[in-house]
Amino acid sequence: EGQTIHFFPLQRNRPFMWSLNTYLYGPKDDLKHRLLWREVYSAEEEAQLTALVCEAESRGLTFVYGLSPGQDIVFSSSCDLTLLKRKLRQVSDLGCQAFALLFDDIDHSMCQSDTEAFSSFAHAQVTVANEIFRFLGDPPVFLFCPTEYCSSLCTPSVSKSAYLLTIGEDLLPGISVIWTGNKVISRELSPESLAEVQSVLRRPPLIWDNLHANDYDSRRVFLGPFKGRPPGLRAHLRGLLLNPNCEFEANFIPLHTLGSWYKEGKEEGKGERNEEAYSVDRALSSALQGWMKELSLPLQPGALASDEIPADPLMSQDLKAGEDQVSRSFSHEKTSRRGLCSGRVPLSEAQVQLLVGLYYLPHEHGPPAQNLLQDLTWLKANCHCVSVNGNGKKASPQKVEEWRDRAGRFLAACDDVALLHGAVVNSINRAVLYDLYPYIWDLRNTLLVAKAFICWLGERDSRDDLVFSWCGASSGAELHGVEAEPWVFKGGLSGEVQMLLPMGTSTELFSHPPPLFPTSRLYNIRPFQQKDKRGKGSQDAAISHPDFIGDRCLGASLALCPEYSLVLEDELGVCGCAVGILDVRSFAKRCQATWLPAMRDKYPSRPHGASGHTEALLYFHEEQDYPDSLLYHFPSQLRLEALPELVDCSVSRSLLTALLTALKANGSQGVFCEVQPIDGLRMEFLTKLGFLEILRGEARPREGVVLGRLL
Repeated sequence: EGQTIHFFPLQRNRPFMWSLNTYLYGPKDDLKHRLLWREVYSAEEEAQLTALVCEAESRGLTFVYGLSPGQDIVFSSSCDLTLLKRKLRQVSDLGCQAFALLFDDIDHSMCQSDTEAFSSFAHAQVTVANEIFRFLGDPPVFLFCPTEYCSSLCTPSVSKSAYLLTIGEDLLPGISVIWTGNKVISRELSPESLAEVQSVLRRPPLIWDNLHANDYDSRRVFLGPFKGRPPGLRAHLRGLLLNPNCEFEANFIPLHTLGSWYKEGKEEGKGERNEEAYSVDRALSSALQGWMKELSLPLQPGALASDEIPADPLMSQDLKAGEDQVSRSFSHEKTSRRGLCSGRVPLSEAQVQLLVGLYYLPHEHGPPAQNLLQDLTWLKANCHCVSVNGNGKKASPQKVEEWRDRAGRFLAACDDVALLHGAVVNSINRAVLYDLYPYIWDLRNTLLVAKAFICWLGERDSRDDLVFSWCGASSGAELHGVEAEPWVFKGGLSGEVQMLLPMGTSTELFSHPPPLFPTSRLYNIRPFQQKDKRGKGSQDAAISHPDFIGDRCLGASLALCPEYSLVLEDELGVCGCAVGILDVRSFAKRCQATWLPAMRDKYPSRPHGASGHTEALLYFHEEQDYPDSLLYHFPSQLRLEALPELVDCSVSRSLLTALLTALKANGSQGVFCEVQPIDGLRMEFLTKLGFLEILRGEARPREGVVLGRLL
C-alpha cells in the first residue's frame, strides 16, 4: 500500500496531506484556499483542479478539498455563509465529493455580531460546519479541524476543554474531527491518549500526522521512517493523514514505511494483538531497498520514471553564461562540456543510509547525526585538554591523546558528509538533487566551519602563550527540552552544530540560500602551515625578491600570530586564506619592535630608486595607526583573500566564519577589516555577514573604509 501515492505527479513541492487512499488538498500557497477563500476559481484554475480530481480518482484515491476560512469569516454573516457555499459548490461541480473545513491556527476571539449570535467560539464553528455538511448533501467524507487540535492547545486540558466538549456534543456524527496528538508534532501517539480524545469528541479522531512535515523550518527535512505509532492505534482512529515533507522526493521512506505500518495493522486486526508486528528497523530496511532502486533512475525534477526524460536544466542553453562560473568546481571530473559533469552515478547504499541518518525525524537524530553531535559536544567540554589553563598547566598526555582520537573521528565524519554532498550533486537522479541539495549544502558548509575549528584547536596545545577561554552556548537538545515542539530550536543537525560553536548565535554567518549552480568540489579549511608561504616574485622589476608580496600582505601576521591564519584549499591546492590578529595594540608594538626593523633591513629604501619602487617599499617604512575609539570596541583585525576563480561565495563565508570563531573563542569582542571603497563586491559580501562601516579614509591618514562587527 502507498506506492501509488509516492508516484502521484500533481502538486509537487507543495504542502498537502497524503494517506494510503486519500489525498487532501490544502496548500497555503493557493491563496483561494485560505487568504482569499471567498473568491471562486477562474476557468483556468477550474481546469487544473478538475485534472487533479480526475487523476486522484484514476489512482483509486479519495480527493478531499480543504478550505480554511477561519482567519476572517464572520460566522453570523449570511453573506459569508453564502460565499462559503458558493465556493464549495463550485468545487463539488468539478467532481469532488469529499471536503474539509479547517479552523486551525486562528484567533479564538469573535467579532461583536458573532458574540451576540453564538454562545461560544466552538458553537459558532459547529453551526457553520453542520450547515455546510447538510448543504453538500451529507458527503461520506467531511473533515473538521478544530482550533484546539492537540492536547497542548486545549484549555485547561483535553477532558475539561469547554471548546472540545461543545464540538463533541453539537457536531453532527457524520463529520470526522482532525487531531494531531499530544503536540502539533507528536513524538508518539498512544491508545490511552486517543481514548480520552474519543470520549470527549464522541467519535474516534482522524489523525493529521505532522511527523514528517518540514514547512516550519527551511533547514530541516525528514527522511526517517514512520515511527512512534503502534499498529494497534487503528482501533481508536477514524483514519490517519500523513503531512509529508514539502519536497516530493524526500517522502519515499516516510510513505513506504507508513504503508508497512498500515499493512501490519491490518494483519494484526485479524488475529491476536501483537505490538511487535510493526518493526521500524525492518520497515526502514525495506524502504531503503526500494528507494535505492528509484535513486538509480535518471529522473528529472517534475518527471516520472515512465516519462520522457527532458534535458537537465543545468545543461540548457540558457545557462551557458554560467558555465564559466562553475567550471573550476568540476574541473577535477570528466566533463562533456566545461564545468558540467557527464558521468553521473547513483548514490551508494552507505551514502543513502548516511543521508537518512543525518535527516531522520523531528524529535530524533539518526546514528550518524548523533555521533557527530556527541563528539563535538565532548570536544567542546574537554577543549581545555589542548589549551593552557588558568594555572599554566596542560592536561595529561593520555587526555590529550583521547581528545585527538575523538577529534579525528569527528573530522572523518565531516569528510564523509562532504563526500556525500559531492555524490548528491553528481547523482543520476536529478529530481533528488534539486529537492535535497539545499539541505546537504547547508550541512556541508556548517561542518566545514566546525571541522576548521576543531583542526584549529588541535594545533593549539603546542603553543604555551595561548589561554583558551571559550564558553559556548548549550546544544540544541539542552535548549529546547524533551517536550517542546521541534520548531523551538531551528536548524536541525546544522543548527545544533552551529550552536555548539562560539559564533553559533550569529545566524547571518550560517543561513544563506544555496548557489544557483550545484557544485561537487571538495573544500577544506585548515590552519596555516609554513609550506603555504610561497612567493611568486613581484610584478615590479625593481623588486625581484620572491618574498616581497607575501611579506607585504601577510608576512607580519604569519610571523607574529600564525595561530589565527587559516587556509582554504580544494583538490587543486590553496585557493584562499583568512588572517587574523587577536589584539591589534599588542601586535602593533611587536611589529614595530621586531618585524618592521627586519623588513627595513631586508628591503632597504633607495633614495634614487624608481617611484614605483619607493612607493612599494613605503609600507615597511611607515607606522600603522588606528584610533583608540576603534580598538576599544574592535580589538581584532582580519584580512580575507581568495583566488579570482573561486566563485562559490559560500566557502568564502565559511572561511571567514571559521576565523571569527577562533577569535571569539579566545575572547575577542569585535573585529574590523579594511576595504578599498572601489571594491564593491567585498563591501557587499562583508555587509551581508554583519559588518558595518566604522571609518572612512577622510577620518584617518590612510585610504580605505574600515568595516567592523561585534562578536
